[in-house]
Amino acid sequence: MHKRTISLLGLLVLALLLLTGCGSGPHLEPDPGNQPETVQEPAPEVKPPPSEAEPAPTPEDAGDAANQSPNDDANLSQPDNQDAESTPPAPEKSVDALWVAVGDIMMHMPQLPGAYNEKTKKYNFEHFFKPMKPILEQGDWTLANLETPIAGKSLGYSGYPRFNAPTELGDALKYAGFTTVTTANNHALDRGAKGIALTLQKLDELGFETKGTARSRAEAERIVIAKRKGIAMGLLAYTYGTNGIPLPKDQPYAVSLIDEAKIISDIKKLRQAGSDFITVVLHFGIEYQTQPNDVQKNLARKLIAAGADIIAGSHPHVVQPYEIVEATEPDGSVRKGLIIYSMGNFISNQRGDSKDYGVVYRVNIHKDGPTGKTSIQNVEALPTWVHRVTSKGVTNYNVVPLQQVIASKSLKDLSGADYSTLKQMYNQLMKRLKSMSGRPFQVTS
Repeated sequence: MHKRTISLLGLLVLALLLLTGCGSGPHLEPDPGNQPETVQEPAPEVKPPPSEAEPAPTPEDAGDAANQSPNDDANLSQPDNQDAESTPPAPEKSVDALWVAVGDIMMHMPQLPGAYNEKTKKYNFEHFFKPMKPILEQGDWTLANLETPIAGKSLGYSGYPRFNAPTELGDALKYAGFTTVTTANNHALDRGAKGIALTLQKLDELGFETKGTARSRAEAERIVIAKRKGIAMGLLAYTYGTNGIPLPKDQPYAVSLIDEAKIISDIKKLRQAGSDFITVVLHFGIEYQTQPNDVQKNLARKLIAAGADIIAGSHPHVVQPYEIVEATEPDGSVRKGLIIYSMGNFISNQRGDSKDYGVVYRVNIHKDGPTGKTSIQNVEALPTWVHRVTSKGVTNYNVVPLQQVIASKSLKDLSGADYSTLKQMYNQLMKRLKSMSGRPFQVTS
């Protein structure tokens, strides 16, 4: 009994020691719930030295970081477009530009002596165009049809039937305010491929936009778009023929000939290239007829239906009417086109039966900002006259604005009867010009 009592007492003591944490019994994991609350000091932060790839943060950067929300990392990688979506972009501004065009520029041999300077041994044709310069230089695009090569002295100067004029004629066109010169006409090959090359070389040097003849296939297929004030004009030019002179066998592209299917294809290419409106210059019609024939009307109207906006005609050497036509677009909107059948002669030695009269067209081109659509507005036709003064066997030529001359009677060499004749011709020309400008003709593609 005694031993058993001691043994029991020993077990009680051992149990008491274990309960009070004393003794060297087996290690037990402490109960987290019974641990005192302590604050553990964080390990000191070791910052890497700033490098060129990762510059040290600036105070401004620190401020940005302090103000960054927990989700800003995602915002940084994905820009917030909320403001852009809620605020629509400002619409483009509407703009207007002026399209100006004249008829044929010819150079008959009687025109040369009055432009020749014996002292300098050079030609100067600027006075031919000086009275018209204030009108011509107003155009954002100012077009002329050059119906003569300007290949220069090396190929010999000549007039009808095979023309070639001094290169200085090009300088005078630049002086007058022209920006664009077309060269597709029946006299384009009067000095062959060499004449075309020299003519284009001079026009290129002067910075003109050109179309209608070419020195290479790439040049013939080149798209010409002239942009002014945010409005892009596509330009094309073609002629009915070359007076029976065959195209060079190795250069069949030298002169652009009228081919309806080809022209329509070219119009589509210009549209695809970004043209806002398209001018097609056509050398067509019958010489000296004051009204367009059915061939002219059918072709011009088809080209408007196909997407052209202005047809600028020449070749008859007399003024023919213009007309406004309407084409319905695929979206149901109506587009107006302008057909000028013939602008007559701007400068030449031809006279009689109104061959010494021409017309300058001024057309406002409007581009609507919100829609981006371009329209033709405010067509104005200004008749012109080739004034000649002969002194000591030499005739000087210049083109004058007919209405202004009649109103001011500024040409002192003219008599009262001369002014009366000019006034009659002005009225006749205006009546002719507007004879087809009634209700717009409807065209369909």
